[in-house]
Amino acid sequence: MTFYCGIDLHANNSVVAVLDSDDRVHYEKRLANDLDVIVSALSPYANEMAGVVVESTYNWYWLVDGLEDVDLEVHLANPSAICQYEGLKHSDDATDARHLARLLRMGLLPEGHIYPREVRAIRDLLRRRMLLARQRTTQLLSLQSTIARHTGQRLSGSKIKRLDDEGIEALLGTGPVALSAKVARGTMQVLDEAARALESAAAAELKDDEFPRLLRTIPGVGQTLGLTIALETGDIGRFPDAGHYASYARCVKSEKLSNGKVKGRGNRKNGNKYLAWAFIEAAHFAIRFEPKVSAYYQRKQARTHPMVALKATAHKLARASYHMLKKHRPFELKRAFG
Repeated sequence: MTFYCGIDLHANNSVVAVLDSDDRVHYEKRLANDLDVIVSALSPYANEMAGVVVESTYNWYWLVDGLEDVDLEVHLANPSAICQYEGLKHSDDATDARHLARLLRMGLLPEGHIYPREVRAIRDLLRRRMLLARQRTTQLLSLQSTIARHTGQRLSGSKIKRLDDEGIEALLGTGPVALSAKVARGTMQVLDEAARALESAAAAELKDDEFPRLLRTIPGVGQTLGLTIALETGDIGRFPDAGHYASYARCVKSEKLSNGKVKGRGNRKNGNKYLAWAFIEAAHFAIRFEPKVSAYYQRKQARTHPMVALKATAHKLARASYHMLKKHRPFELKRAFG
């Protein structure tokens, strides 16, 4: 007898369902998020288990890694691509777990990528660095707004970065407003130091990796962006062509057409938001530092919205990156932008 298991994973518990080839339920129970407990529950079925499906939630690492360690075939379900029959009158965690197992049995399971655990932590270092960078930008904008509110001056970002305590006091005096500004400036410095530490750690781990070196041949892509794109991409072989890769990077349109007319939008957020951010950043820098890329952006901007033009530039870079990583070749400006 062949068994199929679905696990509906939550923050502090999981619903485990084991079905056979005829959809009969052999085991179904809500268990605590304890690896030993879940492995023990599955052990009577392990020898005939065709696969275990775990829903891709924010906390799947420990469960997927633990099940793989006991030689179970694990599949990571992509929740954004799974939908049940909308006419159901009742559904709960148990029906969700059974549905995951049933999709695996029928060969219809939309799967997510189980990123190799040996480099997963390095990728997450750069995701943490991205979070710190956003928090730093928040502090910078807050400090900029404070100065504008109390002095009428709008200082550029570069001038804000060069401010010290004396400069803040010259603008805002020595009262509570100046103290608030000094705290924002100090927070920016702490975030800068933390981000640099994460960048250095990631670079040290991948200093001999070929992919970041190739990506740094793109105009405006430095060490951090090269590492981010390489780590968020992972195995380039999992993408059948450049179009699928650009879609994963959220660089393509998402439209529903009928008779040549747009009837709606698809899931525009389906894909990797970190890779999407990286290619937008790469496009910003490429436009600044490479005249041919800038000319392409200007032509697009003249016909459409600036953000659409920026996205088109990012799309070009994403497709170029796919071919670079697939063929192990550096960036060729003429092939990408004519």
